[in-house]
Amino acid sequence: MRHHFFIALFLLSAITSMGQKKSHLNHIALSVAQLERSYRFYHEVVGLDTIPEPFHDGRHVWLSVSEHAHLHLIQNPPPIVAPSKNTHLCFSVPDVNEFVRLLQSRKIAFEDWPGKPSAITTRTDGIHQVYLQDPDGYWIEINDDF
Repeated sequence: MRHHFFIALFLLSAITSMGQKKSHLNHIALSVAQLERSYRFYHEVVGLDTIPEPFHDGRHVWLSVSEHAHLHLIQNPPPIVAPSKNTHLCFSVPDVNEFVRLLQSRKIAFEDWPGKPSAITTRTDGIHQVYLQDPDGYWIEINDDF
């Protein structure tokens, strides 16, 4: 009898835990006007690595964002209409000041949240952040919430 109780408890626990799986980010897809230019930006500036993509059609590049999340760049004809700064991608780096030096060496414009050029925002929680635009005008936040 006691054996059946533990089996029932195990099965109930297994069924309950199956129902508790959460959604997770798989990928973000961005339309880009010039695939190679956008690839270089996300690879060389943001620091994302290329991962295999299944299409092999010259219109797609996939980049790793984290262990289970990707950024898919997809070549599309212009015009690409990028949203406002409120809609942005965010990447964390170990040192925002070092990242800013990279931007400055490449002459890439950046700003703080209010829009002051070449400035860094310090959030109320102490996280530092800058904003820049990719080659198609999409806003990118870089912060040190690493």
